[in-house]
Amino acid sequence: MAHILSNKVNKLFLVLGGFFVANAIIAEFIGIKIFSLEKTLGFEPLNMEFFGVGGLGFSLTAGVLLWPVVFVMTDLINEYFGNKGVRFLSFMVVGLIIYAFLMVYFAIWIKPDSWWQDVSGTLSNDPGMHVKDMNVAFRKIFGQGLWIIMGSLVAFLIGQIVDVFVFHSIKKVTGEKNLWLRATGSTFISQFIDSFVVLIIAFYIGNDWDLVRVLAIGSVNYIYKLVMAIVLTPVIYGAHYAIEKYLGHDDSERLKKQAMYN
Repeated sequence: MAHILSNKVNKLFLVLGGFFVANAIIAEFIGIKIFSLEKTLGFEPLNMEFFGVGGLGFSLTAGVLLWPVVFVMTDLINEYFGNKGVRFLSFMVVGLIIYAFLMVYFAIWIKPDSWWQDVSGTLSNDPGMHVKDMNVAFRKIFGQGLWIIMGSLVAFLIGQIVDVFVFHSIKKVTGEKNLWLRATGSTFISQFIDSFVVLIIAFYIGNDWDLVRVLAIGSVNYIYKLVMAIVLTPVIYGAHYAIEKYLGHDDSERLKKQAMYN
């Protein structure tokens, strides 16, 4: 163990992979909450229209709060560990998310203690925080539908595979130049697929939503991700600088060459 952790490359993969896995799993669980981006920032919701569906604003799942971190981690793992690194972590994430939801559904299935269910939720001094049935609240928050889980997992895997392919395709053409192009270009394409696949599976196939509404909401989500990808471009450059300073020039170049050609 000491030998493994004494290697800077191993430490880097563990840190990047750890953040990648943790954020992907957390995003699955907090994604049940829908929030208004406009109200959070202090102004009235927009009134956009896509595919004939009006009244659309930036009402997003809370999971998108962690998407910028996943975006940065994916780019860095792509750059230094290539297709094998991203593919390994992506399949591990899917396996861990499935395991996590199995444990959650088991926790929902077991019988609640009567005091916890009926009394504990009403002990707050703030009446607005009272919960009459803690078990119902637990089931509502954690018991996401199987179609939503399936949609998010399929969209995540497809998005990651496409991201890796586009990222390295651009890099083979441009070389080390134009970091912003391969980072944002791969995101533009992969997140276009991700934004619509998850909604089509979860709500069009799984919940009989109109296709135009699914496409309209997917368009809003995609616009948000495009803007964030552009905003985060300086962060990508800063992270690359920090990693190259940590690893040193020779190890950095060796890793990037292995990532591109393996």
